[in-house]
Amino acid sequence: MQQQIGYPVIQSLSDALFERGYDTLTPVQEAVIDRALEGADLLVSAQTGSGKTVGFGLAIGSTLLGGADRLGPAAAPLALIVAPTRELAFQVARELGWLYAKAGARVATCVGGMDMRDERRTLERGAHIVVGTPGRLRDHIGRGTLEMGDLRAVVLDEADEMLDLGFREDLEFMLGAAPVERRTLLFSATVPPAIEALARQYQRDARRVTTQTGRSQHADIAYQALRVAAQDAETAIVNVLRFHEAQNAIVFANTRATVSRLTARFANRGFQVVALSGELSQTERTHALQAMRDGRARVCVATDVAARGIDLPNLELVIHAELPSSPDSLLHRSGRTGRAGRKGISALIVPPKAAKKAERILKAARISAEWIAAPSAEEILRRDEERLLADPVWDAAIPEEDAAFGARLLDLHSSEIIAAAYLRLWRAGRSAPEELTLPDARPAAAARPPFGPSAWVALSVGRDERAEPRWLLPLLCRAGGLDRDAIGAIRVQDTETFVELAEGRVPDFLAGLGDGGTLEEGIRVRRIDAPTPGASAKRAGPPASKQSRAKPSGAGSKTGARPSQDRKNASERTSKPTFKAPGAKGSAPRAGKAKAKGKPGTKPAPKR
Repeated sequence: MQQQIGYPVIQSLSDALFERGYDTLTPVQEAVIDRALEGADLLVSAQTGSGKTVGFGLAIGSTLLGGADRLGPAAAPLALIVAPTRELAFQVARELGWLYAKAGARVATCVGGMDMRDERRTLERGAHIVVGTPGRLRDHIGRGTLEMGDLRAVVLDEADEMLDLGFREDLEFMLGAAPVERRTLLFSATVPPAIEALARQYQRDARRVTTQTGRSQHADIAYQALRVAAQDAETAIVNVLRFHEAQNAIVFANTRATVSRLTARFANRGFQVVALSGELSQTERTHALQAMRDGRARVCVATDVAARGIDLPNLELVIHAELPSSPDSLLHRSGRTGRAGRKGISALIVPPKAAKKAERILKAARISAEWIAAPSAEEILRRDEERLLADPVWDAAIPEEDAAFGARLLDLHSSEIIAAAYLRLWRAGRSAPEELTLPDARPAAAARPPFGPSAWVALSVGRDERAEPRWLLPLLCRAGGLDRDAIGAIRVQDTETFVELAEGRVPDFLAGLGDGGTLEEGIRVRRIDAPTPGASAKRAGPPASKQSRAKPSGAGSKTGARPSQDRKNASERTSKPTFKAPGAKGSAPRAGKAKAKGKPGTKPAPKR
């Protein structure tokens, strides 16, 4: 194994690598071992997923084992590994567990959110390597349950993230409490000035190891900047998820509120989704990640902080629902995919106002992204057909009982009907793609030529039922068989909506709706000669301007409103069935504003 790798690795570690299937080492591992042979401190620039955990495990091997193949009895720890998050700490402990298993190492964890009493008992029994998060490790040091006197090596994993999370004071406390004669290894995706200052203060003649430059650090990640219209910033994410159908995908948001909103929206659209944000307990986080790993969930919506340190082996897609705050954050987010030689996609959702910020972040990160439009509904449906035709089910052997049932189907229906039914059933398990506005769209008056010749139709839904052009437009396109160029003005009134259509398209449009003229449940369509703005308002009572000029009906009246008319109008609105707009929680009737205070000129009754 040592000859295959090309480096003199301690035999027990070499055997562990061989059993794990390692024939070669990654560039990070090779560079780290090369410098580690000198016994020096290391400052390593290495991206997440580059194999750095095994790298620093091998790098401190000779320091811990001293040339032997096995460690002595466990007592005070010999190595301390500090990680920014619980998930990363557990992941590091698992990696070092198998790497040092043949060396007889006992690995303990000390992380926030776990029972501190159990950790104290584990430390009392002895451990060779302790892996933990900064806050919890400092608590144990302060309580005297974690002894630092025998430490031979301290490793700070993802040091830049720990500084970003505000752990500088905790790190300085631990490094100050460790023995002076120890090795210090700093691993960081980026090396900002704060990391350099930490290295100068707590390392001795550290060797700098850089295994990445510019784009090469994420060579297996395809970056895409998706231009979307402002109103489609979240809707476009649905199309991106549907287009790629990734085995695992992470959608990054900047706030807990956005995480909650997106999670609910994706769940309503039929996606198997989990959320990761700061308010979750460790048990809830563990369950969410396990659901992603075993296939019960395929989409994870998370904040930067909550997602740090997580490892999803089959993560193929990262979507930035909101732009990251910095180039480093972009690299950390995107580094969750494209690991271990697998390809990944990092897609930034870029509405018009965020375009310049996106360009600045990509330039600062030295990443060249492909600027494209978000997948359209037509592209997604074509991709669905390609996936369906490539499905292995066509090449699978046909069981006898399936063949018999297939023969029955052919006796009852034609092959075309069966194929169409299969396609519908296949699509039924997937969220319908969204109709997106072109990202460079402008208001009709500024970007579109004069519309006409045209005709008008009226829809039986208006402001009282929360009708809005943004959901009526795709409804007309989808249910009415129209394209956007065939639709002109949309004028929403109180109880109905007037829609201008290309005159030549109206006959087919109405014929497609059938005799009932129903566009969708609760919405009826009728042809009109011309819109009559304010008609619904007239039915509801006199215009407000006339009411304001009306004289009071009595000495005590301030509004001049007629209570009987208000009750009549309220009754009419209450009895009218309401239509629930997409995404609306309800459509309660509006109550009349005027209230009868009693007869004009009379004093109110005394309170009892």
